[in-house]
Amino acid sequence: MIETEVLIVGSGPAGSTMAALLSSYGIENTLVTKYRWLSDTPRAHITNQRTMEVMRDLGLEDQCMMHATSNDLMGNNVFCTSLAGEELGRLRTWGTEPKSAARHKLASPTHMNDLPQNLLEPIVFGAACGRGTRARLSTEYLSHTEDKNEITAKVRDRVSDEEFEIRAKYLIGADGGNSLVAENIKLPMKGKMGVGGSINIIIEADLSKYVAHRPSVLYWVLQPGSNVGGIGMGVVRMVRPWNEWLIIWGYDINQPAPKVTEAFAKNVVYSLIGEKTVDVKVKSVSTWTVNHMHAEKYSKGRVFCMGDAVHRHPPSNGLGSNTSIQDAYNLAWKLAHVLRGKATPKLLDSYNSERAPVGKQIVDRANKSIGEFGPIFDALGLLSTQDPKLMKANMESRKEATALGATRREKLREAIAFKKYEFDCHGVEMNHRYKSNAVVSDGTPMPKFKEDAELYHQATSWPGAHVPHVWLEKNNKQLATVDLCGKGKFTLLTSIGGEAWLKAAKEFSKKTGVEINALTIGPGCDIEDPFGDWARMREIDDNGCLLIRPDMVVGFRAKVLPENPSATLNDALNQILGH
Repeated sequence: MIETEVLIVGSGPAGSTMAALLSSYGIENTLVTKYRWLSDTPRAHITNQRTMEVMRDLGLEDQCMMHATSNDLMGNNVFCTSLAGEELGRLRTWGTEPKSAARHKLASPTHMNDLPQNLLEPIVFGAACGRGTRARLSTEYLSHTEDKNEITAKVRDRVSDEEFEIRAKYLIGADGGNSLVAENIKLPMKGKMGVGGSINIIIEADLSKYVAHRPSVLYWVLQPGSNVGGIGMGVVRMVRPWNEWLIIWGYDINQPAPKVTEAFAKNVVYSLIGEKTVDVKVKSVSTWTVNHMHAEKYSKGRVFCMGDAVHRHPPSNGLGSNTSIQDAYNLAWKLAHVLRGKATPKLLDSYNSERAPVGKQIVDRANKSIGEFGPIFDALGLLSTQDPKLMKANMESRKEATALGATRREKLREAIAFKKYEFDCHGVEMNHRYKSNAVVSDGTPMPKFKEDAELYHQATSWPGAHVPHVWLEKNNKQLATVDLCGKGKFTLLTSIGGEAWLKAAKEFSKKTGVEINALTIGPGCDIEDPFGDWARMREIDDNGCLLIRPDMVVGFRAKVLPENPSATLNDALNQILGH
């Protein structure tokens, strides 16, 4: 029998991040995974700014950036007939378009990058183990029982075949798209699994002569007459520039998954490259299904699920591992405060209220993005797939000096540009607004988005939103707003005339043991605001305050100093903590 405070099932982005956070907060945890090691394929890869803020909080940002492909090499989404063939068009993506780059720079101190899962997982898993997580590889979760005070999980050592029990106060199901934990607690699921079929082929090949002049993460290849849906759209995905690649090809989901031989794999690879003289080494092949499913609730009793266990979707928009990591960031501090007796279990109810709507949003968005390839096919005259010769002729007609040619060119330009809703969807990544008992309303409605909420990030200090980013200064050293927050602690920010908030925070901490990092920002204060950006962004008066939760979400906002700031802050914190 092993005893622990939190048992985590799964070592992927969600599970490893959960373990790293809990260990950083001093919470005893044990992680089990049925696999002998971490991910051996570069499945998830797009790493957005919110995720990098979590890595920054964990002190892992520099290590992640050392292994990542930088943002400037991600920028050209290319549509072509093959890498060596004709290019149909490009789209600047992932924050590399100049206006988008400025928005990304204004939104966060971190940088979007391409960090494959097989490189990210060892960083986070290693940090977890180094900080105290007890990890057991080749250990398979089988079942669990729950009583009033704890969980007792039955697991099996896949090396010795021995079964034994692990007793914990809470169980985390981060065991992927076929989650046994989620199945065992009968989480209510909505949607459908297996709505499409795909083949992954990982190769080593020097393709620099085809791609170095147009660096990208994704190259979309359209080949009329191919054996999938008649259109034959494959993807050449950069894993490491420019000699490791992941080739994606579809198969008919209504038929059994194909047996992918090396000969079959190379045939697909050479077809998408468009030249057979390239030296190609096939490293691995696998098949997978496109899913459209989300859990309507993420927990039951003392069991909480996260990651692919509760949101299952295609890789469109690059939202998978990012959302999984942010699930963990939302829950970890709450569990830590409950386990340390600083909050009641009511706080944990907010995990469902806050994260389930995000999961539904990203599942719907990712699947919607697949459908948004339709206008590209329409512009090229590929919607009717019965006659490959006609399809190719339709594609060629876009180059003719005719009314039809002009129409096709314009429609193609617009259709490719519209794919920014998949490949530069900054708002989907950054605009989460939580509504729950762990957020204290100030009576104001959620600010209306002045621009498209899916495309553009809009910073606000409205309770439930992420703390706005600006650059500040302390002792001649530049630091970001997010650098004042996190580390498992609450942060209170005020300015000149708001000193009573600092006293109130100190009193609450002394009385409850809840850590609050209380700071003033402004001339002659703890933190300097040299550009005046914080004063413009905070949306409160100098003597007001923002209370930032440990996950960098604004939990409470007071525009001005009330008559009794101590009582006001006490009430706010007690609500958040479930008292």
